[in-house]
Amino acid sequence: MSKVYRFDPQDFKKINPMGTVPALVDGDVVINDSFAIIMYLDDKYPEPPLLPSDLHKRAVNYQATSIVMSGIQPHQNMALFRYLEEKINAEEKTAWITNVITKGFTALENLLVSCAGKYATGDEVYLADLFLAPQIHAAFNRFQINMEPYPTLAKFHESYNELPAFQNAVPENQPDTPSTI
Repeated sequence: MSKVYRFDPQDFKKINPMGTVPALVDGDVVINDSFAIIMYLDDKYPEPPLLPSDLHKRAVNYQATSIVMSGIQPHQNMALFRYLEEKINAEEKTAWITNVITKGFTALENLLVSCAGKYATGDEVYLADLFLAPQIHAAFNRFQINMEPYPTLAKFHESYNELPAFQNAVPENQPDTPSTI
């Protein structure tokens, strides 16, 4: 089975020169990107599949994943927050993140409302859910985003919270999570 290793920052840079998480070490294979790790693990362990067989729902999974990966997450990570704290005040920082998340959530709500089930594209967890769950969790718990305009995403949040794997994965349940996430 693959393992996720955590090291002190200098040792970790030997695994990932950017010094960012995640990193997967699987024998001689080292992968330093969430999407690449997920796809690698899906190829290595294809059951259950991370993509539905329906081509439209498969495309929606890719699209939702892309919205999170390029439209939301990079604009609200800790490195950017630290940089913003040096340049702008707390109120401007809050406005920045609220704008980024609400813009992305509006796109996701519109994309997913017509094909959602219990999860993003039906009643099974697929790729999009793996990217949506942490973003929605952060919106609720870290950024206190009003989820009223996003009932579909709020419903997913409730469904994700019922799954032990998702509960175990939240930052608050990680032993090395900083107290100020």
